[in-house]
Amino acid sequence: MNVKLRVLTAGVLFFTGQAMFAQDTTRSTKEKESKIEEVVVLGYNKTQTKPKDVTSSVTVSAEKLENRPNVSFLSSLQGEAAGLSINSTSGSPGSSKIDVIIRGVGSINASTEPLYVVDGMISNSVQFRNLNPNDLESVSVLKDAAATSIYGSRGANGVIVIRTKQGKYGKRFDVSYSGTVGMSLIPKTDYNMANSKQILTLQKRVGVGAGSEMTDAQIAAYDGPDTKWNEELFKTGFTQSHDLSMMFGGENVNDYFSIGYLDQTGTVPQTDFKRFTLRNNLNGKSTNGRFTYNSNIALGYSKRHQLDQETNGNIASNVIQNPLLAAIVGLPTIESNKYKTGQELFTAIGGNYGGGQNVWVLQDVLRGTLPNLLTETSIVTNFSASYKLTDDLTVTNRSGLDYKYNERIFARSPNSFLGLITAFNSRNATLNPNPFGGIELIQKTREFNFNSVTSVNYHKVINDDHTFDVGAYMDWMKVHYNSTSQQQTGLYPKTWVFGAGTGYVAPVYYDNPNAGQDPIVYYVPTASAGQITGSTLAYFLTLDYDYKSKYGLSGVIRRDGTYRFTGDNRWATFWSAAGRWNIDQEDFMEGSIFDMLKLRASYGIQGNQNVVAAAYGTNPLLQSPNLVREYDSQALGYANTQGAYYFSGRQNPYLQWEEVGQANIGIDYRLWNSKIEGSVDVYNKKTDKLFSSLNVSSITGETSLEANNGALQNRGIEVMLRYNIIKNENASLSIYGNTAYNKSKILSLVKDDTAGNVRNVTGGMLGEWYLIRYVGVNKDNGNMLFLDKDGNVTETPNTLTDQVKSDKSYLPKWNGGFGFNASYKNFFLDAHFSYQADVWRYDNQLNYVLDPTTVNNYNVSADLLNAWTPTNQNTNVPSYQATNFDQAGSSDRYLKDASFVKLKVLTMGYSLPKAMIGNSIKSMKVFVSGENLFLFSKWKGYDPEPTFAVSTSVYPNLRTVTLGVNVDF
Repeated sequence: MNVKLRVLTAGVLFFTGQAMFAQDTTRSTKEKESKIEEVVVLGYNKTQTKPKDVTSSVTVSAEKLENRPNVSFLSSLQGEAAGLSINSTSGSPGSSKIDVIIRGVGSINASTEPLYVVDGMISNSVQFRNLNPNDLESVSVLKDAAATSIYGSRGANGVIVIRTKQGKYGKRFDVSYSGTVGMSLIPKTDYNMANSKQILTLQKRVGVGAGSEMTDAQIAAYDGPDTKWNEELFKTGFTQSHDLSMMFGGENVNDYFSIGYLDQTGTVPQTDFKRFTLRNNLNGKSTNGRFTYNSNIALGYSKRHQLDQETNGNIASNVIQNPLLAAIVGLPTIESNKYKTGQELFTAIGGNYGGGQNVWVLQDVLRGTLPNLLTETSIVTNFSASYKLTDDLTVTNRSGLDYKYNERIFARSPNSFLGLITAFNSRNATLNPNPFGGIELIQKTREFNFNSVTSVNYHKVINDDHTFDVGAYMDWMKVHYNSTSQQQTGLYPKTWVFGAGTGYVAPVYYDNPNAGQDPIVYYVPTASAGQITGSTLAYFLTLDYDYKSKYGLSGVIRRDGTYRFTGDNRWATFWSAAGRWNIDQEDFMEGSIFDMLKLRASYGIQGNQNVVAAAYGTNPLLQSPNLVREYDSQALGYANTQGAYYFSGRQNPYLQWEEVGQANIGIDYRLWNSKIEGSVDVYNKKTDKLFSSLNVSSITGETSLEANNGALQNRGIEVMLRYNIIKNENASLSIYGNTAYNKSKILSLVKDDTAGNVRNVTGGMLGEWYLIRYVGVNKDNGNMLFLDKDGNVTETPNTLTDQVKSDKSYLPKWNGGFGFNASYKNFFLDAHFSYQADVWRYDNQLNYVLDPTTVNNYNVSADLLNAWTPTNQNTNVPSYQATNFDQAGSSDRYLKDASFVKLKVLTMGYSLPKAMIGNSIKSMKVFVSGENLFLFSKWKGYDPEPTFAVSTSVYPNLRTVTLGVNVDF
């Protein structure tokens, strides 16, 4: 029998769908195979059949991840699992800015990212851009304490277990190729931006700019530039991918080998990403089957050109360096590409740049004069060996190494306008007669992780009724991290080469002619370095008990130690307990419609040691108090021995783990021969001893100290449902959906936030908006109207005291997905939608384009043409001369609903019949796929998906269409 079987060793093992069976397989054979139960792998290679599983977990199969145009597989998970919130905060090629939250944000200041485990090795999401999604077998999302407690303190925010493809024993040599080509477009905004005639009209009405000097007739006859900056600054992006894999298996050894290449160019010039991957997974066993081993080796190398905003958040509001913002607010009356080089632009305008001319500076930047290159190399290898001492007792060790090297080179070319203007601004005929512009920054980081897990597992069945599984584990991890940075200011235009270290201007020393002042040193290079060495150690026990497949108990107790804390707080004990009742196995359920009906419950307490949320960088809490020598390179120079001493990184010896307690009750069901299947979960998650900054006396040398205080609660419900409507030899149709509701509540804080638009206050939601209430336009004078804290209408609210609780948060309360899978003979059609609801974000771009005071230098919305005037009083647009525009920024006028429904992926394809492809090809499939094709939302900006409280003009998620082919030889 030729059966295509994928073993989802990190998720679900199942036979389903006619694609898994050869064409000559009989119906009776299919029915026999369909009785094989699903097998769920929960972590540390611990497995359980689905009916006996006590956890709340979801598995996403390889078919959902393959051949997608996403650099990171995490983007492909959006809407696939209830309780899993995925938000891509940048669509730039190669970006790793993806927010992943499982069952709500569980901490205010600490990291809330889940734990990632790839083939048993701890990893992080930043490195997933060097992981080929086509190498993945499955992704399992572990949500409740019963599922995550085995990972102890590292699993407090949930766990995502990734398993890569493996060879199969007894399988002949197979070769597979998959390739895609595609194109991407940037989504459009809906701000109704003005054209040239409209902006001139607005300038005339406001009394500024060129329009103020023109008559209505001259504006009507205007035939000058009418530049659409989104067309000038954006382009069509292209993507291609090629993957080749080989798989074979003998009686005692099997192997999976793959190589992959991905090339993406962005829709913004000077953004692209290239990735090369190689993987080899080898498995073997002894003749008697008692000894087994596994070796996984993965290599990844990538190069990425990115906008400066990817590493510098301040750039988001800078028109000179942010094309996403300039495409909205660039003046249409400005001619595009009027100057072809930075020198030409500098010769024309000198230092008198600003306002509408900023788009010319940006165009010079987009010619490559502000290069920003990130290269990454990753090597991940792990080896495991297992030996059965007896039929019931097994000893296993898995050890692995994870090495990462990153290099970022950023430069401001000395021939660029920004380089020339820097030199111009520093020019001084007496002190600095030969200034040079240009900057080059080189940053390097190295990270080396070693992880080793040793376990002893005992399995015993007594009288065919009682089944015991007991495990004892030791888990040790060691981390070394170091970083270096060097920056040179002053580059020789003729000899400087990007990243080569050439063309650096030597330091120049000048005496200050003003008596009593320090000398001046120009072009001094700066350098810095840092390192972290740390480790964690854990011992834990697991127990699983089953009675007649009707009742089951499971428990974990774990002792965790971490380098992040000191003294008695370094070690802590965490645990979980869970139980299930397989109701369908009871005698009174015989003959019922249920194939499976299971009730489960769990509770556990875990710790969170991730004190800060930064992915990289030195955490001062990891170091003892120290004295730092400070050198002022501007006034004293690096050769001067005088300096200042100060305390840095004052440690709190009383800092403890955050503790996360979670209760979960769930139901899993299948009925009518698996025609309908799904699950329902209800949970209550509470975080105690929250990490937060407390004010301390400045006499200690610092004004704040990291400590534990406060409690946070997340409550929610999750529902998953699949309905297999049609399933026969020629056609199939399934519809599915999942939804999750989560509401956060701050139970206690030592000190509530009392200022700011987003606050954390005891009794309120996390990230709740506190704003002045905007109610419209005063028909008598065109000023904006607001409500004070007591509900009285006013034109002059107090921005400190009239901000009130809104019951709205920038974190979504609802998220999920739905879709269908359909096939007819050799044709197939799959669609998947994702959504988020009850999420509110501040639209900063809307604030920009509805501000008439900027019309002289920037484009605005044509909606301003409907502004209040004495003859146009019935309008929602304030007067151009309104006296209270400053108050609008602290009001809810620009707080907008960022809920959305997105057609995440739509795929249509055709599997070629055997008669068309011949005997040399096993199977062949061609398809066309679209990503982010349609968006249904009230949001006016590029994309409502990024999780920023205040929207900024960041690289949006792109609309992408790809053509692809999969060939099996």
